[in-house]
Amino acid sequence: MNFLMPGFVSFLITTIAVFPTIYLARRFKLLDNPQTRPHPAHIQKRTVPRAGGLTIFLGITVATLIFLPFTKIYAGLLIGILILLIVGLLDDKYHNLSPYFRLFAQFAAAIIAVGSGIGISFITNPLGGILHFDTTPQIMLLADFLTIIWIVWVMNMINWSKGVDGQMPGIITITALILGFLSLKLGILNDPTQINVAKLSFITAGCAFGFLLFNWYPAKIFPGFSGSTILGFMIAVLSILSGAKLATAGLVLLIPATDFAYTFFRRILSGKSPVWGDRGHLHHKLLEKGFSHQKISLFYILGSAILGATALSLSSQGKLFAALLVGAVILGGILWLNFFGALSKRRAPDNG
Repeated sequence: MNFLMPGFVSFLITTIAVFPTIYLARRFKLLDNPQTRPHPAHIQKRTVPRAGGLTIFLGITVATLIFLPFTKIYAGLLIGILILLIVGLLDDKYHNLSPYFRLFAQFAAAIIAVGSGIGISFITNPLGGILHFDTTPQIMLLADFLTIIWIVWVMNMINWSKGVDGQMPGIITITALILGFLSLKLGILNDPTQINVAKLSFITAGCAFGFLLFNWYPAKIFPGFSGSTILGFMIAVLSILSGAKLATAGLVLLIPATDFAYTFFRRILSGKSPVWGDRGHLHHKLLEKGFSHQKISLFYILGSAILGATALSLSSQGKLFAALLVGAVILGGILWLNFFGALSKRRAPDNG
């Protein structure tokens, strides 16, 4: 059971750090005030402390330094999340950081991670065989580029999935647990190096769950840009370190991934920049249908848990077919809510 201790310590550090973080957020005006911080995607009317990324950073960093060897890879990982923390706290304070500057910070964190040795060396071909990316310098360069894109994509997908209280940390908790159990299985069977990856996964899960307790509706603290991108960064890196299990992570994150893809292309096709927020996400549409914060969060959490359990028992080909089938169903639901959702709203009785 010693592989679970890192997650427990991360959980404790995160929960303990929440209280001073809330104090500091109020002291230095790191607040989400709808009157002073207008945003089209905002749905809450209360003033809530932000800076949740600080608690998440502390939970991950301290537990990592205690339980994992200080290698080049882990050093690069910690530097990456430090960059995301600093930019996120600046965004919490000044409210108007350009989304392009935040995107630049995400790329910087991803490049540092890749420079430290985190990279996709192979992927399992769902049609059979293994595709190796460490054969020639040109292929390795392409693999590094794809790794950077994957990390940035997951960070943004998770950042776009924090629309209702409890939604984002709940998704991360499930995803990190699935990747942790997968790494633990690989470590016990034939790859001892995966034991450390399992510990890092449980550190991430413990941290996310600790934060979830305070982010559940009505939230006492918000993750902000730093909290969501740090956790997204961790999931992207863990999916690579756990034997390039991108398909597993993608299947667990299929609901937010489908919403991300639809939102990205919807904004582009409407002539808008994809990095500027709006109220067109799936969780916004579910709120319009009368779903509560709790129900929406549970929908995402239970959906991720079911897909995660499925991913653990499927082959690579099975994951592909499952992703295509379930993704099509989710996309169909999103399209219905966007274009025909008004048809199912309760109408006022006819006055005659």
